[in-house]
Amino acid sequence: MCADDRVLSVAKLFFSYGLGASLLIPFRHGASAILMPGRPEPRAVFETIARERPTLLYSVPTSYAALLALPESERHDVSSLRRCISAGESLPAPLFERWRARFGLEILDGIGSTEIGYIAISNFPGRARPGTSGQVIPGYGARVQRSDGEPAAIDEVGDLLVRGHRPRRSTGAVTPRRSTPFARVGLHRRSVLGRADGYHTNHGRSDDLLRVSGHWVSPLEVESVLLRHPAVRECAVVARADGDGLIKPCAFVVCADGATAAPALAAELKALVKDALAPYKYPRWVEFVPELPKTSTGKIQRFKLRQTAR
Repeated sequence: MCADDRVLSVAKLFFSYGLGASLLIPFRHGASAILMPGRPEPRAVFETIARERPTLLYSVPTSYAALLALPESERHDVSSLRRCISAGESLPAPLFERWRARFGLEILDGIGSTEIGYIAISNFPGRARPGTSGQVIPGYGARVQRSDGEPAAIDEVGDLLVRGHRPRRSTGAVTPRRSTPFARVGLHRRSVLGRADGYHTNHGRSDDLLRVSGHWVSPLEVESVLLRHPAVRECAVVARADGDGLIKPCAFVVCADGATAAPALAAELKALVKDALAPYKYPRWVEFVPELPKTSTGKIQRFKLRQTAR
C-alpha cells in the first residue's frame, strides 16, 4: 500500500479484518479509505468501485461469490483496481479462477485472526496459488502442530500456531525479539506441496472437520469441487448422521441463476465429487436452499446447518 492508494473494504470496521483494511493500514501509509454505509449489496459494491475508483479491494469469499453471481452482461467497471484481497474464510479455487477469468485480477487469499490482529499468511502478487492461503508474511512465524503437540507432517492436518516479532528497546533502538511464543489461532491447516514451498491450505476450524469412515474430511475440499459446477452459486458441507448413526457429508447448495434444483442435479453433484475425491468424501445428501445462513461479517454459520441436517 502507498499514499496514492484508495481502499475499499467490504468488511466493516467492527470486523478485525475491516479495521485493519480501512483504518490501521491506510493510516500507516497515508492512503485513503472509502466507507460504504449499509449492507454491501453486490450492485452497490460495483457502483461504489465505479464511482470512487478504489485501487485496493478487501473482501470475503462470500462477497466475491455474490459479485460473480451478477450477470456478466451488466459490464461493471473495475478498471481502477490493482489488487483484490480476501480473508475471513478460505477462498475456494473455483472462485479465484472465475474472478480472474472475468476481471483479469488475482484474488490474494490470506489467513489471520482477531487474536493476532491481522493476516499472517497470504498469497503474493504473481505467485498466488488457487485454493491455498499462501505463504507466511515476513515478520511472522507459523507452525502446524498435531493434537499431541508434535509438529504435523507434510499434508497432515493440524493446529495453526502463529507468532510475530515482539519489539524490545535497546540503546534507544527497536530490535525484533525472536523468542515471542507461538499463539494458537484455533484453525486447522495443512501444508501442501512441501514446506520448502511454504504454502498452506486452510481446512477450516477444528469443529467443522468431519470424521467419515475413519478419515478426517475437510468440508472446504468438498465445497471446492461442488463449486466447479456451473449450477452452484454457493455451498456448504456439514456432518449428518445416517440411519445407522454414522457421520457422512451433507451438502447445502444455493443454485446459480437459471439453474433448477432437482434430483438430477443432486445426482450430478454427487458424481462430480466422487470422480474428483476419495469415494467416502462425496455428500450422501444434497439439500437445495435459497440462501446460506451467515454472520454479519459474511461467514457461513455452519452450526445452523448442522442443526438443520439432524
